[in-house]
Amino acid sequence: MGCVIVTGSGGLIGAEAVLHFAAQGLEVHGIDNDMRKYFFGANASTSWRIADLKQCCKRYHHHSIDIRDADAIMRLFEELSGEIHSVVHAAAQPSHDWAAREPFTDFSVNATGTLNMLEATRKFAPDAAFAFMSTNKVYGDRPNSLPLVEIDTRWEIDHSHAYHARGIDEDMSIDASKHSIFGASKAAADLMVQEYGRYFGMKTGCFRGGCLTGAGHSGAELHGFLAYLMQCTATGQPYTVFGYKAKQVRDNIHSSDLVEALWRFCQAPKSGAVFNIGGSRHSSCSMIEAITLCENQAGRQLDWTYSDDNRSGDHIWWISDISRFQEAYPGYELKYGIEDIIADLYENGISRWKDAG
Repeated sequence: MGCVIVTGSGGLIGAEAVLHFAAQGLEVHGIDNDMRKYFFGANASTSWRIADLKQCCKRYHHHSIDIRDADAIMRLFEELSGEIHSVVHAAAQPSHDWAAREPFTDFSVNATGTLNMLEATRKFAPDAAFAFMSTNKVYGDRPNSLPLVEIDTRWEIDHSHAYHARGIDEDMSIDASKHSIFGASKAAADLMVQEYGRYFGMKTGCFRGGCLTGAGHSGAELHGFLAYLMQCTATGQPYTVFGYKAKQVRDNIHSSDLVEALWRFCQAPKSGAVFNIGGSRHSSCSMIEAITLCENQAGRQLDWTYSDDNRSGDHIWWISDISRFQEAYPGYELKYGIEDIIADLYENGISRWKDAG
């Protein structure tokens, strides 16, 4: 069947993709140099996940390569030329706040690193599917201009609005909004992935994710809110909620559900495709609601404080409309609801968090 190249293979989506694609009979070449440790500290390192993959997945081949190193990326693709079935590009600098600290690093990883991957694919695997993990932050803060209504435990969109039933679709403009430095670098990468599909005819897809989560997440204060929230609740670490009266809403998609979508795309890819992908209304919650869910799961209260300072460019309300993907790939359904996700985070994370503590 050939092989798949997965970047960020020690991360949440990358590792899930490794296991899923290997189970389908593909050899998996993972690219990960644990920059997450550089971004967020030792507790967010992906080394534990990479060690697990090396031990449990016989089809996994690890490459400690920086995606900014164009020469090293080209050498790997040339070596595998003729075997590459698909590319899952999940490596990124993923944090709003961190990006503002080092804009050059953020842009070079997110934008230039993506260009390196695209160009290597074009040269050595032009017929391969290229699935890119984009983000809903490419829309900037435009969703905050929607007619939002405050209710008891969350912000909600007005019932009369077209987005109420299914969420925000791909027709929302990405222009004239504040994206954050991170959002801008991911938007640059997103547009380039589309262009390689439309200009060069490559089989590329952008997956604009909502909140991605699952037990494989190395959660940190600056990224991976639900995993980090569950960790803090379970271990007694303090947690700070930023802005919007703690009623900001996110849809949360489990890594397993997301990777199933990536697999379906790679089996029947399109050129320059764009999909919003998230937990939809099926798996949405506000921050207050998430805290309650985590407390109920852990059997203890979270030590949390509130700050009025919301993160710049952050969303007040986001729910993904995934119907475009479902129409393109009939039969795709989300399996994990929000309570299933919370249970998965706790049951599979508690021993690791205790060991780290």
